[in-house]
Amino acid sequence: MKKVFLSSFAIAVVAISTSAFTPAKHTSETTAEKKEKAARDVPAKWTADKAHSSVKFTVTHLVVSEVEGRFKMFDGSMETSKPDFSDAKINFTVDVNSVDTDNEMRDKDLKGENFFAADKYPQMKFVGSSFTPAGGNKYKLAGNLTIKDVTKPVVFDVTYGGTANAMGKTKMGFKAKTTIDRFDYNLKWNKATEAGGLVVSKDVDLVVNVELNKE
Repeated sequence: MKKVFLSSFAIAVVAISTSAFTPAKHTSETTAEKKEKAARDVPAKWTADKAHSSVKFTVTHLVVSEVEGRFKMFDGSMETSKPDFSDAKINFTVDVNSVDTDNEMRDKDLKGENFFAADKYPQMKFVGSSFTPAGGNKYKLAGNLTIKDVTKPVVFDVTYGGTANAMGKTKMGFKAKTTIDRFDYNLKWNKATEAGGLVVSKDVDLVVNVELNKE
């Protein structure tokens, strides 16, 4: 009986000693995570830092290659009160006359009646309707895109790049991508190649990289 008691006592001592020297699991947020969450966890308006943002597009030319372009003038804002941005209100405008494809004649044509008719419709506009978390740092941004006199629903695939404090400001970044059919927006100039394909593809890939400043 004495042996049983001593054996049980020894096991208890070992168990207590082991627990005393076993590090507790660290489940709390890191300092960096806390700072990032604090930066987002308040109602706020964010505006585009245009010096560190871009609006680009790509089309297929003659079926065999791609031509890239960008819009040099744009503006955007986002208002949100939730740390996961799920209630975000997003607006973006683009100055069509700022189109730049590194070819003056092509840019003039894009601004003309064959495409944007920029004198009549100087802006493209996007108004978001929902910003849905899709796991990790991914989101689905749905909304209405207006080009010329046509408004159509679109969905962007969005990647959240993070939040940081820099240059005296709180900043965060996103990359948004989608593909639209230019024919849907009356950008219908078309010419067939000898093989029957389009000189300029119907599909246009849009990529928006935006860095936002917290106001």
